[in-house]
Amino acid sequence: MTFIVVSPLSRIAEMAVRHKARDMISLIAKEQAFHRPGVIAAKRHLTLAMNDIVFKGTGDLVAPDETHVRGIIDFAASWRQETPLLIHCWMGVSRSPAAALIAALSLAPDQSEETLARRLRAASPFATPNARLIEIGDALLGRSGRLVGAVRAIGRGADADGNAPFVLAIRDAACG
Repeated sequence: MTFIVVSPLSRIAEMAVRHKARDMISLIAKEQAFHRPGVIAAKRHLTLAMNDIVFKGTGDLVAPDETHVRGIIDFAASWRQETPLLIHCWMGVSRSPAAALIAALSLAPDQSEETLARRLRAASPFATPNARLIEIGDALLGRSGRLVGAVRAIGRGADADGNAPFVLAIRDAACG
């Protein structure tokens, strides 16, 4: 089964090694310094500079935009799926779960948004996908508001300390 590992920044090296990930997407503030795990080749690593906000014009912060979401979709399409895709942000709670949902729907567009969102909630009681990323992803993937609605339906996740990586299957196990 193909899956995505969602992680906080503090645990990316551990998760990359544990799950044998060779592809990684980083959704991190432009000024945030970090080291790419050695098992991830530079050419298989996408860094998207953005803050975890939902409105444009919030001072010097960078709101997620269409370019970021297109980057997620394009990188997911180039992922060979032989090993898990590792997606991280600062805490692994908002930007990276949103990116995981977008990547999963872009790779398996025939699945139900509701089923995918429930699978996310089952995998992580803490995930609260970034609403701006979800809205843009919904539009770019032609989901007609269904992804936005599905994420709203699972509600806000429980408070988290940013130390709870999880695995999200691309497809429902029952569907192959």
